[in-house]
Amino acid sequence: MSLLRTKPINADMYRDTGLRRCLTAFDLTLLGIGAIIGAGIFVLTGIAAATQAGPAIVLSFVVSGLACAFSALSYAELASAIGGCGSAYGYAYAGLGELVAWIIGWDLILEYGVAVAAVAIGWSGYVNNALTAAGVHIPAVLLNTPGHGGFVNLPAALIVLVLSGLLVIGVRESARFNAIMVLVKVLAIATFIAVAIPNVHPVNWHPFMPFGWKGVMGGAALIFFAYIGFDAVSTAAEEAINPARDLPIGILVSLAVCTVIYMLVAGLLTGIVPYATLNVASPVADSMLRIGYRWASAVVAAGAIAGLTTVMLVLYYGMTRIFLSMSRDGLLPPAFSAVNTHTHTPLRVIVASGLLIAAIAGFTPIGDVAELVNIGTLAAFALVCFGVVILRRTRPDLERPFKTPWSPLIPLLGMAFCLYLMASLPLVTWLRFVIWLAIGLVIYFGYSRHHSALNG
Repeated sequence: MSLLRTKPINADMYRDTGLRRCLTAFDLTLLGIGAIIGAGIFVLTGIAAATQAGPAIVLSFVVSGLACAFSALSYAELASAIGGCGSAYGYAYAGLGELVAWIIGWDLILEYGVAVAAVAIGWSGYVNNALTAAGVHIPAVLLNTPGHGGFVNLPAALIVLVLSGLLVIGVRESARFNAIMVLVKVLAIATFIAVAIPNVHPVNWHPFMPFGWKGVMGGAALIFFAYIGFDAVSTAAEEAINPARDLPIGILVSLAVCTVIYMLVAGLLTGIVPYATLNVASPVADSMLRIGYRWASAVVAAGAIAGLTTVMLVLYYGMTRIFLSMSRDGLLPPAFSAVNTHTHTPLRVIVASGLLIAAIAGFTPIGDVAELVNIGTLAAFALVCFGVVILRRTRPDLERPFKTPWSPLIPLLGMAFCLYLMASLPLVTWLRFVIWLAIGLVIYFGYSRHHSALNG
């Protein structure tokens, strides 16, 4: 049956797919940083410290970082060997079969789409605060959803549509915009670090682990949302100039840089104010206000807006490329696999998904979606690690410009860490995840299996 067959690995990962190959290793690294540094550092770090781990949130980042590091090494190997496929979806298709690939692809569409909508709502809140501080007031009816006394969250919907237009124009222009926004948020983080260091009070680090080890793991499971961006780097395979070389660099360097930044910011944040005060919408900017640096708070807020913008851009980009790949494989309608000859972008996918995400962000109140996104990401990472082990056995002849060291130990450790973090998530998250997968299986057996390119 087709669902048990793997997709043939095309040795020519540089084939012409209609997309423009223009991204360097530096561009891919910035894409990774653009996706990773955002809601995680500006929002979830404080919330996880206040409610889950306390000052030991630094250890939570170590645990999440290790899980990501093991997975990233597996990603890097598959990206160098099967770079033309892009993403966990493509790697699963090549190593684990069509059914697993569908589950992962369906899962990633949910993660990226929900994450973009959720971050858009957070972006709206930051922008509204900045405009209010400047004396500009947006009517409440245009800031709240119908269920919360308003009509539409207009800023959240508009930013999604603006990013949709940017992605339609072209990936090169999107990468340049991302680079500018990354610079802004890195400068904001540097400002926070410079101001925070002389204002650290070690007494705030006691007790260091107020919620015990269970709290550390709960914090790690929550802040894992901060790391989902490095998967998006692999979705750029067909637009990378040299995917075999540049994808592993982009994945590993962006992850390493961001993990160091996260740990440093988390340690300083819990050192300058009591951890219990960090359960607010903008903990990093709020901490600057608490220690009397209003100007630094404004700089951090600007960096947060830039950071959230790049997260939305890169995750939105990644989702459209996964959608494109699944359509070309026959698992989704062929209308979504068309690439515009002028812009070299999948225009239909971008517009259709942009309108849907904008509607979700504008009209739907989204609460805590981090766990829902995380469980799917962890499942995808675990299967990528498993794919490395399987392909080492089934395709030992496959050229691997980058090899995961100490295999199969590293991939198996990656799987173990991911499954451990999944077990730390609440039951309601598992129920939502199962429901989404059930819907996906109905679509697969009702449509995708019969239209699969493997049946042609």
